[in-house]
Amino acid sequence: MSEPAPSGRGVRPLPLAVAAFVFVLLPLGLSLAGSGYLFRLAVVTLIFAILALSMQLITGVAGLLSLGHAAIYGVGAYTAAILATRLGLDAALTIPLSGLVSGLVGIALALPTMRLVSIYFAVATLGLGEMIYVTLLNWVSFTKGPLGIGAIPPLRPLGIDLSGPLATYLFVAVITAFAAVVVHRCAHSYYGNALRAVREDDQCADAMGLNVVRLKIEVFAIACFLAGLAGALWAHTTGYVNPADFRFAESILILAMVVVGGLGSVPGAIIGAALLLLLPEALRSVGEVRILMVGAVMFLCILFLPKGLFGEVSALDLARRQFGAAWQPERGLGWR
Repeated sequence: MSEPAPSGRGVRPLPLAVAAFVFVLLPLGLSLAGSGYLFRLAVVTLIFAILALSMQLITGVAGLLSLGHAAIYGVGAYTAAILATRLGLDAALTIPLSGLVSGLVGIALALPTMRLVSIYFAVATLGLGEMIYVTLLNWVSFTKGPLGIGAIPPLRPLGIDLSGPLATYLFVAVITAFAAVVVHRCAHSYYGNALRAVREDDQCADAMGLNVVRLKIEVFAIACFLAGLAGALWAHTTGYVNPADFRFAESILILAMVVVGGLGSVPGAIIGAALLLLLPEALRSVGEVRILMVGAVMFLCILFLPKGLFGEVSALDLARRQFGAAWQPERGLGWR
């Protein structure tokens, strides 16, 4: 009698539908609309989706409340800007190097703070984020201070011109998909289960043999690497970076995207980023009142949907149905 096929194998319609929408239908619709503004809005939404995904890994999965995430994002943006304008490197090098530098900065920040818990860790990350912001603002000889760095070349990796709206969108969409896969594989694996154990009770996890500090530093480094990629994309697609783009308010916005979308949920991070960026634009016709309306929507979401628009339980159930192949019993990898 033959053994039954492992569950989850075969073509799954939902991932294909999402890929078709992001890489075919949406760019086709934007091209037909012929609006560079809509393309720009889509690119910014994707960049913030990467930031929300990275924050999801730290806060939603590992349970660490970081209030300085925008500063790490700024480190990536300034790294790309300086490498591109002063050393003449193209995006094929500046983007991965920005992620690497941000990851290393994240490790340097994590080492002295990882034994802190709850609100003490949050306050520490807030202070470190403000230190990075003040450095960007006052180190004028290196960062040009409040003037910022301009004339950053557009996306031309390996000499391939991707500066057009459609090419830029597709390039950023590919990196966003990469970030989503990385976060999904980290969250939905034994590694992700270990992070959730740390989130629920780090002392119990430590007693069970998990290296809690190492897990926290690793997940912080991975998330900071992704934030650095987002910063580099911001620098190359806007052509200008300024310290004001990486303040505490940006960290709160990223955190709000994660909370509204659903803590611990990969789709929730993307949905939250899209909602909080696109809703103010959709309400632009009502003037400044739109900020109040966006705040009201966020308040109602938290009040009536405390687990977010697409919470962790729903996301796990979806992932198990759509990505069952993540469980590889022959290799002992994955999750059930």
